[in-house]
Amino acid sequence: MQPSSEPRAAVIFDRDGVLNVDHGYVHRPEDLDWISGSKAAVARLNQLGVLVLVVTNQSGVARGYYDEAAVETFHAAMQAQLASVGAHIDGFYACPFHPEAVNAAYRHPDHPDRKPNPGMILRAIREWRIDPTRAILIGNKPSDVEAAARAGIAGAIYAGGDLERFAVEKLISIGVAPS
Repeated sequence: MQPSSEPRAAVIFDRDGVLNVDHGYVHRPEDLDWISGSKAAVARLNQLGVLVLVVTNQSGVARGYYDEAAVETFHAAMQAQLASVGAHIDGFYACPFHPEAVNAAYRHPDHPDRKPNPGMILRAIREWRIDPTRAILIGNKPSDVEAAARAGIAGAIYAGGDLERFAVEKLISIGVAPS
């Protein structure tokens, strides 16, 4: 899907612990376990015409546990499973950098993309023509909410429960009414 010419509303999700169960450095498609209701949440947001994006720190790449191709393969598996329920994620942004990387190519003391820095979010806003006043990041850590604030968008911590309901309620809280 291509970005719209009109500024759009968006829900930006952290990945591990929000959309999928965080088993620790999850990167193999066979280890993809969806958080209950997360596929329905993405489908509902798609139906509402809201962009659905993912921003995820992937320090497992920097630590040498897996490579960037594994991250892409995992995201392709997510898309395939979402397609089975008529849903999709519009874009994925992954930060493989970490201050203690074993691979020097991924070592950076404070990479602008690594949350709580806002780099991935700011890039998504530009690339997808997102209206920051109509965007929210849903994460499961304070660093997610901090990244959202630094990017000038709303942020919310998801602590479990019905993700579809949570996401729609958060959209309403920022003035994006479901149709």
